[in-house]
Amino acid sequence: MDAHVKTEGAAPLLQTHPGFERGANGSCPMRDVFDRIGDTWSLLVVINLQPAPMRFNALRRSIEGISQRMLTVTLRSLERDGLVRRTVRPTTPPEVEYALTDIGQSIAVPIAALGLWAQQNQPLLQQARERFDAANA
Repeated sequence: MDAHVKTEGAAPLLQTHPGFERGANGSCPMRDVFDRIGDTWSLLVVINLQPAPMRFNALRRSIEGISQRMLTVTLRSLERDGLVRRTVRPTTPPEVEYALTDIGQSIAVPIAALGLWAQQNQPLLQQARERFDAANA
């Protein structure tokens, strides 16, 4: 085993984890979650909304590279899944604010765990890429 790899015990066999089992409707819970947060923008929207609600344009400015259309589509999908709440205030023009729901806030825990794994293992990933690229140049 690589001396740089930190483990706190044996890794779970993911195929046997309840999150990967197909339910009565044939869907896999992890697939549903990956379909939502595994796209290009959803995770960045969740990360940016976690500290506080934001108006649409402020959110768009906080996510480099996202178009107005993609932000609209992403927010609608997150709202449909119950992760984001859209509030419209009856002003002229209408003021629209987006916030994470309780379930949207709760997803921060596994995202933070993944972020910690990424931070701890990024050097190993980079080293592996360099070895691969050198061997396949």
